[in-house]
Amino acid sequence: MNTILYKDQYRHLLAIDCIIFGYSNEELKLLLFHREIMPAQGQWSLVGGFVNENESVEDAANRVLEGITGLKNIYMEQVSVFSKTNRDPGGHVVSVVFNALIDIEKHNPDLVRDHGAHWWPISKLPNLIFDHGEMVKQALGKLRNKAGFNLIVGELLPKEFTITQLRRLYNNIFQREFDPGNFRKKILSLGILERLNKKDLSDSKKGAYYYKIKEGVSMVLNERIVKE
Repeated sequence: MNTILYKDQYRHLLAIDCIIFGYSNEELKLLLFHREIMPAQGQWSLVGGFVNENESVEDAANRVLEGITGLKNIYMEQVSVFSKTNRDPGGHVVSVVFNALIDIEKHNPDLVRDHGAHWWPISKLPNLIFDHGEMVKQALGKLRNKAGFNLIVGELLPKEFTITQLRRLYNNIFQREFDPGNFRKKILSLGILERLNKKDLSDSKKGAYYYKIKEGVSMVLNERIVKE
């Protein structure tokens, strides 16, 4: 245990909140759960928890993410720090907020159900506790900026996907419809996708080729994929 040298200083509570994005049935979704403790017990909340002794905020976020999804090595990025003294009626809680992107097909639905959590479409979110609504707003802005410059959103899709599936994901992230022809032309011009020798025949008899992200290519681009 570390020796406490700043005994006379005010103590804060440190927490993390995870904004867990997933994608299924052509909808971008957010994992929420009913808060288990007071205050605001039973109301809709982001997934989170307090940082344990001798634990970094990143370790705490990974612990919470694995505990509710069953997944390790989840793509995660810090969004912001929320520290207003009155943000939580339970005390002065400083929360570090993280974005997490997962493939819903790979997570453990039993763990989600055991935690009383549910996937909500981002277009139909319920009222959230405290300042969690602002957290989601900032997280979406961060995700849109990231999606504008790279294909890290491939974390939300299977490893093999069609251009149509990718475009529909972008439609959801940016909450607008992209022109199919222009989107396809732009994505293929980047040179980061490899076309596979198999097709998705679910939408038409002609079918659409599957693609995957090329091995070893940089996901950080010098130009925008899409403009907001």
